[in-house]
Amino acid sequence: MKAIFYVYIVKCSDGTLYTGSTTNVPRRIHTHNAGKGAKYTRSRLPVTLVYQEEAESWSAALRREAAIKRLTRAQKIALIQRAEPEEPSPPQPTEPDTKTC
Repeated sequence: MKAIFYVYIVKCSDGTLYTGSTTNVPRRIHTHNAGKGAKYTRSRLPVTLVYQEEAESWSAALRREAAIKRLTRAQKIALIQRAEPEEPSPPQPTEPDTKTC
């Protein structure tokens, strides 16, 4: 079974963003929130996953992580917003059926 590699961004409790790489995103988020993840996140708990993407290989994930870390905060937020699924449009009201049988 081929491993799947991910790059992820979490939002820390102080509003900062942290970027990392892993093969198991839920486990990594749990590790962060247990205070055993990156030193950066330990004093900024809890963290919330706000973005993830797949990478072709571990080296590709690390390169993408480095590229994301070079982005400005505004660029990271734009990346996160582009990846969020759009809210479904509320149903449009329909005309009542006035036909009677």
